Amino acid sequence: MTFKPKFISFDCYGTLINFEMGPTAKRLFKDRVPAGRMPAFLDSFRAYRLDEVLGEWKPFFNVVENSIQRACKAHGVDYQASDAVALYDAIPSWQPHPNVVEVLEAIAPHVPLVILSNSMVDLIPASVAHLKAKFHAVYTAEEARAYKPRFQTFEYMFDQLGCAPDQMMHVSSSFRYDLMTASDLGFMAKAFIDRGHEPTSENFGVSRLTDVRQLPGLLGL
Repeated sequence: MTFKPKFISFDCYGTLINFEMGPTAKRLFKDRVPAGRMPAFLDSFRAYRLDEVLGEWKPFFNVVENSIQRACKAHGVDYQASDAVALYDAIPSWQPHPNVVEVLEAIAPHVPLVILSNSMVDLIPASVAHLKAKFHAVYTAEEARAYKPRFQTFEYMFDQLGCAPDQMMHVSSSFRYDLMTASDLGFMAKAFIDRGHEPTSENFGVSRLTDVRQLPGLLGL
């Protein structure tokens, strides 16, 4: 099956950019968290980040700060104020996953590209620059005043584009943050880039891709 969306929207971190929050935390805490306990510590850090974005909007630094503080408390690990700064400041240096840039450049002449990211206005430009392709629009949780998976984030994008979800495709490597909501909102198409960091599901009407280079095929390119 191929799709002809008016716009194709992408999650940024994890889907296009290699989201290295876990590996960065692993390096940062290697002398404070024993190797055998590290996976559980990182799992807690990941879970608390999701919990932190479900309420009222707050700056993403505070999401990171609160999440790592809660993970440290849960695991009896010493927390230092510099930990949150180090994690947040690393974000602009993270690079695209393999083959992402060429795939975006191949699609851009045919379907306008949009980013919808749980990011900040002053944080996202460095990551977009790494992606190199021409984007029609880049929207952040800061502008929407809500984080994905909340509907408000997506509704902000629809309003800005003047486009209904049934005219769009959304692409993400996350069911929890993106694809469950995209399914509920009635996107024309949903592509799951399976990067192995979340369980897959066939119950949300997604096209599961094991390689981002399969994406142009869904668009008949």
